[in-house]
Amino acid sequence: MTLSLTRPANRLWTDAPQLTGLTLFIALTALPVALAMGLDDRVFQGDNIWLKPLKFHIALAIYTLTLAFYARFLPPGTLTTRRWRIYQSIVTAAIVAELLWVGTAAAMGTASHFNISTPVWNIAYGLAGLAAVILTSISLAMGLAFWKRADTASLALALGLILTFVLTVIVAATMSSGLGHHIGNPVTGAALPVMGWSREVGDLRAPHFLATHALHAVPLAGLSGSRAVVWAAAVGYACLTLAAFGQALMGLPLI
Repeated sequence: MTLSLTRPANRLWTDAPQLTGLTLFIALTALPVALAMGLDDRVFQGDNIWLKPLKFHIALAIYTLTLAFYARFLPPGTLTTRRWRIYQSIVTAAIVAELLWVGTAAAMGTASHFNISTPVWNIAYGLAGLAAVILTSISLAMGLAFWKRADTASLALALGLILTFVLTVIVAATMSSGLGHHIGNPVTGAALPVMGWSREVGDLRAPHFLATHALHAVPLAGLSGSRAVVWAAAVGYACLTLAAFGQALMGLPLI
């Protein structure tokens, strides 16, 4: 397989129409969220109430666009079979549910994550966790599809996609089992710029970020043309993510 990065953008609609349409939907629905952020000055836990929904839109749009782009390196028509169309519809429903959950919480001025204040929010939190596993599972499914192919580039894509699912589930499951993403009690609130990760205590958002971006980092090793380099990159990235995870569990900040 040759990784051609010059194929026209309309290949996204040909090879992964559902994922491409979903990406467009997520991007367009981010616009009213951004508008709400500009008009609504309410603050929750130190940030504008609409910041988290906007971050979710951006992250999920990048995720689905990446998957749609990778589809061009699978055999033509792979994601347009009846089985894949049904599966992608389930994933789409999970992503829409996640966005509605986070957006509704913002509109009501309350927390989405770790919110067990009422039976309704407790149930919603559990269902959101299930939706998160479903939407992440498509990286595993696509990774296994690439695994069946013999070339080095496919191996890199397969490992990156599979690691995204495995590492994300490990970190997210641990994070959701607690009452927050901090391991320890911050005193000053010092945090890294942009990312917002705590510089005082362990913060599980750091390894979670690394886990979700394995599908971007590991496939780059495929450009080397060496299977040994690909495996080294995959193992190294997994170790980096797990090291950050262990550091956070010990209550130590990433930086």
